[in-house]
Amino acid sequence: MVLIRQTYHIIGFLLVTLLCPFPVADAAPSASDSRPRIVAFGDSLTAGLGVQVDGSYPAQLQRQLDSLGYHYRVINAGVSGDTTAGGLRRVSWILNSQPELVILELGANDGLRGLQVNDTYNNLRQIIRRLQEAQVTVILAGMKLPPNYGQDYTTKFEVMYRNLAQEHQVPFIPFFLEGVGGNSLLNQADGLHPTSEGYKVVVEHLLKVLRPVLNEREQKPNLPRQQS
Repeated sequence: MVLIRQTYHIIGFLLVTLLCPFPVADAAPSASDSRPRIVAFGDSLTAGLGVQVDGSYPAQLQRQLDSLGYHYRVINAGVSGDTTAGGLRRVSWILNSQPELVILELGANDGLRGLQVNDTYNNLRQIIRRLQEAQVTVILAGMKLPPNYGQDYTTKFEVMYRNLAQEHQVPFIPFFLEGVGGNSLLNQADGLHPTSEGYKVVVEHLLKVLRPVLNEREQKPNLPRQQS
């Protein structure tokens, strides 16, 4: 029953993210806020579909960073229904925010559509390359698919993220919904998307990867950014 429930939840959130292409209006940085920027770049799981703005993971991440003494501004650039191809088209828009760091969470909708894993891989690779060429640090968030897509496809899909992280030497979160996917206590009433409490768990796992990156950045001198 647990496996069936987990599969149902994952299929469900994929369906909703695919069918609800609504952007989050928090991608334009304020000129008065001079803090270095972290852009949360993804689909509905980043946008926070179904929760209040302050319950989304980028908003909760902002509060956690503030409380821990990290002086960064987190920008929510989540678009529900986005694919890696859509994300690739948005890279220039993301760079307009002049981020120091991007948390990249994309690919689930590609899997739902059964797109070729190589195409998803190439889109993510181009996104990472363009961000790195602009001297932006990238954290890659991996995703998983339910087993009914076939063992071969789901395995290739999951391994794809690991290969990308190794190829580009980027910090890696193996599964963005670790500890949340399939847990009815941490999902909304529709059983599809995390609640604000679910996103709290997402942020807890994310900080385990993010904090060492931020600590390392603080120990390095500021370098001039290349113009994109």
